[in-house]
Amino acid sequence: MNNNGQRVRYDVVTSFKNAQTRTVSAGGVGFAYRELGPETGVPVVFLTHLAAVLDNWDPRVVDGIATRHRVITFDNRGVGASTGSTPNTIQAMAEDAVMFIRALGLDKVDLLGFSMGGMIAQVIARDEPQLVRKMIIAGTGPAGGEGIKNVTRLSHLDTVRGLLTLQDPKQFLFFTRTPDGRRAGKEFLARLKERTENRDKAISLRSYGAQLKAIHRWGLEQPSDLSVIHQPVLVANGESDRMVPTKNSADLARRLPDSELVIYPDAGHGGIFQFHGQFVEKALEFLQR
Repeated sequence: MNNNGQRVRYDVVTSFKNAQTRTVSAGGVGFAYRELGPETGVPVVFLTHLAAVLDNWDPRVVDGIATRHRVITFDNRGVGASTGSTPNTIQAMAEDAVMFIRALGLDKVDLLGFSMGGMIAQVIARDEPQLVRKMIIAGTGPAGGEGIKNVTRLSHLDTVRGLLTLQDPKQFLFFTRTPDGRRAGKEFLARLKERTENRDKAISLRSYGAQLKAIHRWGLEQPSDLSVIHQPVLVANGESDRMVPTKNSADLARRLPDSELVIYPDAGHGGIFQFHGQFVEKALEFLQR
């Protein structure tokens, strides 16, 4: 935005690792965000997972979607380079996301939500139907979904496993322990380090705790009426998701009126990152329809 509140066009960025981190103010919060890809068409807003900052998105997924769509990623309130205090409910995070989207002057978007981001996406699609054209949700589940209340315990357990084995906890949380799963995890974690300059700062323990509380509450909620979500939805996951059990993806696809389900073999929570090539191809086809 310039000083007159108008959007300024920048040279088109095609690589996430080179995307500039910008800030937009809304509701007293400075939201940090990055954007890349063509300026035309409906933008795809990425909604991120537990503990994630801008640098936790797989650049192969971001760059792949950005070959044909404007992609916008952002830090939730109080996370990374965004200011404010992190909410402890999914509903409040969804309200923040809508506020951020509107602050960019957008009145129609596609959503790509991963894990916690997929929960946020469901609330936005339900509460602000006119804002959302299509939705891609991966590694996620509905309110009250089976096993979601266990995310806190699993996250703590695998954080300890990571410390004891000198590995990133995402190696355990996102990927299977098979040879292919281990290799995919190492490759994914290496890709997250491709950006070497102007990296985002890690989430604080306080914000991480607030997000864990929000997910736990989501897992304890009464199931919501998903039949009111009429947008086309692509649901994706790995077949062996430990964090948000894969049966939740099947449940979502069954209860959403206009949905399609993709399950990746020998893959866990991070199935869309393990199979990033196939996922991007499928996502682009879905968005182009």
